[in-house]
Amino acid sequence: MTRQPTWDLARLVYEPMRPADLDDVVAVEHDVYPHPWTRTNFADSLKNGYHAWVLRDPLRELIGYFLVMAVVDEAHLLNVAVAARWQGKGLGRFLLNQSAACARGLGMESMLLEVRPSNVRALDIYRRYGFAEIGRRKGYYPAADGKREDAIVMRIVL
Repeated sequence: MTRQPTWDLARLVYEPMRPADLDDVVAVEHDVYPHPWTRTNFADSLKNGYHAWVLRDPLRELIGYFLVMAVVDEAHLLNVAVAARWQGKGLGRFLLNQSAACARGLGMESMLLEVRPSNVRALDIYRRYGFAEIGRRKGYYPAADGKREDAIVMRIVL
C-alpha cells in the first residue's frame, strides 16, 4: 500500500535558498542534527554557487532544504534536512526528488552523499530511494566525547 502525502504540494513554496533564509535553515539544522553545520558553512555554500533550495509552508515556515555541489559529471548532495515536525510525511523523498532533478538539470550522471552509520532512518530512506553503498570514509564525522564516526558513501545513477 502506497502512503499518501499529508501535505498539498500546490500550497508549498519551493525556491532557491537565499542569505535571508539562513536563520531558519540554521535553526532547523540545529534541531535535527547532533553535529550541525554552522551558519558559515551555509553562507560559504551559497557564496560558492552551490545549488541550494528551501521548502516552506504557506505561512513561510521552513519545512526543509538541500544543497548540491556539481563536480564534473557527478553531483554531491552535501546536506538535506526536514524540520522535525514535518518528518514522516514524505517530504524527505520530495526533497530527494528535487535534488536529483536539480542534478540531472545540471547534466550530472550520478549523485553521491555521505551518511552516518548511526543515522539508520536516513540510511533506510536513501536505500529505499535507490542509493547504494559504494564505500566508507573513516572518521569523517565528529561524534560524542571528541570521537569520530565513519561515513557511509552512497551513490545513485541519475
